[in-house]
Amino acid sequence: MSKIIVIIGPTGVGKTKLSINLAKYYDAEIINGDSVQIYKHLNIGSAKVTEEEMEGIKHHLIDIKEPDINYSVYDYQKDGRRILNKLIKENKNVVIVGGTGLYIKSLLYDYEFIDYDIINNYDEYTNEELYEEALKIDKNCNIHINNRKRLIAFLNRKSNSNNGNKKLYDFILIGLTTDRDNLYKIINNRVDIMIDNGLVDEAKVLYHKYPNSRVLNSAIGYKELFAYFKGECSLNEAIDNIKKNSRHYAKRQYTFFNNQMDVNWFNVDYDNFDNTINDVKEFLNS
Repeated sequence: MSKIIVIIGPTGVGKTKLSINLAKYYDAEIINGDSVQIYKHLNIGSAKVTEEEMEGIKHHLIDIKEPDINYSVYDYQKDGRRILNKLIKENKNVVIVGGTGLYIKSLLYDYEFIDYDIINNYDEYTNEELYEEALKIDKNCNIHINNRKRLIAFLNRKSNSNNGNKKLYDFILIGLTTDRDNLYKIINNRVDIMIDNGLVDEAKVLYHKYPNSRVLNSAIGYKELFAYFKGECSLNEAIDNIKKNSRHYAKRQYTFFNNQMDVNWFNVDYDNFDNTINDVKEFLNS
């Protein structure tokens, strides 16, 4: 029977290193759960696992699309389940790793997209009726009754998916974490290393080749530099914004993981990462 291990956590916490070690230990293949690493050429800014770091481990759903191709969570769900089901059928162990919570949830839970391409414009509804419908879905909905555009977007998003909590696979969910101050320090240092490793040049090439790419104009590490290339801010401001947005993203990741998933959290020992690896292995083998 296949063993399915899922590794999640905030950006920069050490997921890649753990995933490689566990994949080697369990003779497993790895499925990427990061929405940006799907794309070719977005290497430094996405902290994409390198060929050397892979250590010969088979990786899936990395570098499969050009940056000007729109690839949705629905696409990921279809591709991810096809690969996961194939590996299970072959009785292979699987490690799923990434920080994009919605991608991982759509893959592993009964998250169903219904009439995905159908958008309801709700022309026949008044603002009051739209607001009432929104409250039926979420009694704490805080969208203003006069913000018709947001209300319609909310209703379409909720009605086009069944955000179930039923597991479709037998898997173990491992979360890596550290205290906030240490995580923020890691994120800031990581951005500095990305800059030193050529992130600005990487982003500049992509900016000229794919100026209208949705992922590049929304992904942290690229959108801030695009603003710099457009003359909207200085380079130092862009770098500071990458750090700030990365920290905010980490906070949102924690919120999603804790609210949407039953996570077994492990505090990372950065003085000796092997201690963390051994703790996780001991838990998995217990």
